[in-house]
Amino acid sequence: MDINKRYESGINVMEELFSKEVRTGMKGINDISPDLWNMIVSFGFGELYSRDIISLKQREYITLTTLITQGAFDQYKVHLQAALNIGVTKEEIIEIIIQCAGYVGFPKAVQAMGIAGEIFKQNE
Repeated sequence: MDINKRYESGINVMEELFSKEVRTGMKGINDISPDLWNMIVSFGFGELYSRDIISLKQREYITLTTLITQGAFDQYKVHLQAALNIGVTKEEIIEIIIQCAGYVGFPKAVQAMGIAGEIFKQNE
């Protein structure tokens, strides 16, 4: 896939996942480093998220899990909302967090659950 097509594909995936407000906030990276922004859009979303073998929902399962594992909770908040936007249920998210507890430890799982609770309330 050529670079322009990857970028366009990445923008399309981001529009499906993230609200306009979130996308606008993310674009601030472009002001600091256009190269990093291009990598995020073209590779992260245009190459990785646009692949056909697994669904966008499955990709968000993986993303939530890896962000919890890393303790990357600012990114986790954004992807929790993205997961809800594409149809991942509250119950599925809770189960993902419970599953992570056995592998990443209770401190990260408890923090992830607390953040999920905040996001769930915002979506009521």
